[in-house]
Amino acid sequence: MTDTIFAPATAAGRAAVAVVRISGPETKRAVIALVGRLPRPRLASLRRVRNVDGGLIDEALVLWFPAPGSYTGEDSAELHLHGGQAVMAAAVEALAHLGLRLADPGEFTRRAFEHGKLDLAQAEGVADLIDAETAAQRRQALDQLGGRLSQIQARWADALVQALAMFEAAVDFPDEELPENVAERARPVLKALITEISAAAADAERGERVRSGFRIALIGAPNAGKSTLLNVLADREASIVTAQPGTTRDVIEVPVLLGGYKVLLADTAGLRETEDEIEAEGVRRAQAWASNADLRLWVVDGAAEGGASPPAELKAGDLCLIAKRDLRPGEAGACAAQHAGDLELAVMEITARSPNDMAWLRDTLTEAVVDRLAGAEPPTATRLRHRGLLLEAVTRLEAALVQDEALELAAEDVRLAARALDQITGRIDPDAVLGRIFTTFCVGK
Repeated sequence: MTDTIFAPATAAGRAAVAVVRISGPETKRAVIALVGRLPRPRLASLRRVRNVDGGLIDEALVLWFPAPGSYTGEDSAELHLHGGQAVMAAAVEALAHLGLRLADPGEFTRRAFEHGKLDLAQAEGVADLIDAETAAQRRQALDQLGGRLSQIQARWADALVQALAMFEAAVDFPDEELPENVAERARPVLKALITEISAAAADAERGERVRSGFRIALIGAPNAGKSTLLNVLADREASIVTAQPGTTRDVIEVPVLLGGYKVLLADTAGLRETEDEIEAEGVRRAQAWASNADLRLWVVDGAAEGGASPPAELKAGDLCLIAKRDLRPGEAGACAAQHAGDLELAVMEITARSPNDMAWLRDTLTEAVVDRLAGAEPPTATRLRHRGLLLEAVTRLEAALVQDEALELAAEDVRLAARALDQITGRIDPDAVLGRIFTTFCVGK
């Protein structure tokens, strides 16, 4: 990292203020070239910003952060310019003429990671904080940025070092005067770690749902009323509603806020056998989305005649909504209610025309979301990446416990468990993994 980078840190477009960040060994030279002299460290100073030809670009606030007291750990600076596009374009052009390079997405945070200002879990917290749309996402991101996962991982690592020392003492110094059954003393430590890490891995799914959104699928036969319910819950015309069955051909996702959490509502194609190739693909996508959803709403046309077959994707705890209760009831509603009882689904007759019914449905969904996502404490792990590494560590520790005689193998399993945990914070991580993580950031961060 010998080159010096720059990037706009604020969104493109017309605004009152636009911020340009600079970081790297040539930052000091660049700032002096643009504004004449360095301001005092970490003190905003009003300066005239000029290009290489001496032409005035803007009057701006300039901040200078000498290493290591900066976000990246390098010499850094910020230009707080007026937010016109012409001003920003001139500033970018001037920095490029000075030999600086436009930063890649996430490159500032990657440099902070490389210089030990943040570990990888904290860097992911930065990305989550930028992307936070709800109060719950903001709280979770701040918790991770504050180092909670990193601190817990460090405690686990210390316990593994303790257990590993016991195994290695028994292997390397079998004839020395060591405490009796020294290797056996490691087993309670490993068992306690397995319990704790397994709980964290199980809770990681909750953290991922807070980040990405709780998924609710509306499924059922064509023309059951799914699209109408989606539009009412979304409070806008997100899905086309017609009397013709099969209008919805693809999965329509709509983000809504319930109980302070992000929720993705999905209107899906009506489930039925069809020869239409496009509709068949829509049914396949509907089934796939519903299978991976956190909650499914089986919507049934209560005024329809004939039976109502429950979709195979339904699970205990899902909800059966018998819609169109304002119309004359048909056989489908009673049939669906019977199936719902067998599947342990809650059943409710509703109509989208009733504000009370819709208020009940919204409250019911809010209660389900809060019950699944809220907890006494924020989840320790918040990403599927974390969960995979935690489960890998548990697998290694379980393998170590069954090694009654081959203590060398038990010690190696403990080392591999520690290695998996170290990858959470980035102490050990392939460059390809780091690259994939940091490219998800926005430019300028």
